[in-house]
Amino acid sequence: MMTYPPKEVVAIPDPHDEAEGPQDPGSPGERREPPSAIEVSDEISREILRIYEESYGTGAATAQALVADKWVIVVLDGLQLLPNEKFLVENGRQETVLQVRTHYQHAIRSTFSAAIERATGRTVVGFASTTSIEEPRFMAEVFRLE
Repeated sequence: MMTYPPKEVVAIPDPHDEAEGPQDPGSPGERREPPSAIEVSDEISREILRIYEESYGTGAATAQALVADKWVIVVLDGLQLLPNEKFLVENGRQETVLQVRTHYQHAIRSTFSAAIERATGRTVVGFASTTSIEEPRFMAEVFRLE
């Protein structure tokens, strides 16, 4: 008869025992709450104005976001026109400027929508844009949330 060396006995921990894991690097006092409605509105205003300035090369004096249950409306006030747009407006071609801006706004919709989705944590399912190039100049971006 052969004798085998005794097998080592391995203890299996009881899942009900509290396991010592890595310590939480933060303290309970550092817990962050979800952003307030004002913080969400401010973030959207900053981001839309930043995207607008980067994509057009000019900006607006201010941006203000209004966040409702299923809607986000961003108004860019004090809209600045590009030199070529100013020339067209001065020569009676306002409709051309409006058409180009509308087409461009829809072309960069995904960039605007991504900023809204990051700030709200919700999905954008609809978008509309309008521009007023008469003084006072402004633009409104409307987002429908899921």
